[in-house]
Amino acid sequence: MNKSQSLSAEQRSKTILTVVLSVICVIYVLPVFTVVLNSFKVNTFVKTDTFAFPRGEMWAGFQNFVKGMTFGNYPFWKSVAYSTSITILSTAMILLFTSMAAWYIARVNSVFCKGIYFLCVFSMVVPFQMVMFTLSKTADRLHLNTPWTIPIVYLGFGAGLAIFMFVGFVKSIPLEIEEAASIDGCGPLRTFFLVVFPMLKPTMISVGILEIMWVWNDYLLPYLVLDINKYRTIPIHIQYLKGSYGTVDLGATMALILLSIIPVIIFYLACQKHIIKGVAAGAVKG
Repeated sequence: MNKSQSLSAEQRSKTILTVVLSVICVIYVLPVFTVVLNSFKVNTFVKTDTFAFPRGEMWAGFQNFVKGMTFGNYPFWKSVAYSTSITILSTAMILLFTSMAAWYIARVNSVFCKGIYFLCVFSMVVPFQMVMFTLSKTADRLHLNTPWTIPIVYLGFGAGLAIFMFVGFVKSIPLEIEEAASIDGCGPLRTFFLVVFPMLKPTMISVGILEIMWVWNDYLLPYLVLDINKYRTIPIHIQYLKGSYGTVDLGATMALILLSIIPVIIFYLACQKHIIKGVAAGAVKG
């Protein structure tokens, strides 16, 4: 096979790969596109003409958004505030505590640290459904059923992936840098926050993005732990868009779903390159 034939075969393989990935991309984007279409339709046409473009009598304008945000006795702005505070607190706690734990696990070569590491990795494969009932009962007993205490629960569930990625990156950091800081008079805390912590930025951004997307969109954990009569996150608020006899206004539901995913999509598109860098740094190196 000459050079031109090899180049032709390589181009064909790239073309096939591009087509396959494009089809997969369309499959993933289709649900979001459907939500956008139906968020501007009158409720009666959402079921009958799901994939049709909203025009004529189908067009509802922004009435669905207004209806969804003013439905019932629970204000939508409260749900936004609770989701935002829970997401920020949970992500901040996960990043701070798991990075410190990962640094200790990576640098202290003991049976205890290895055991903790493998337990954290094992927690990633345990389905949430196995522990959700006992978790709900434990959270009630420990008074972790408020938006300001539920981040502790998220810390426990998010620690597995975060520690796995942080440990992989810390192992790639030369130990001589920390030894030099120790010689200069830095204790463990100063060494971590002044030397190690800034170097964790790639993995820190990656873990932060993944945790933000998870906590913001989570429905089951807040539903089980929080008092939904007092505290409703955005997914719970959307679930309660029901009228008499259990009827659901699908147009308003789609409108609020669109409002809830827009911040995540913008945030992900702005930071997606950091996800790839962080995953590669945490999982390949070390």
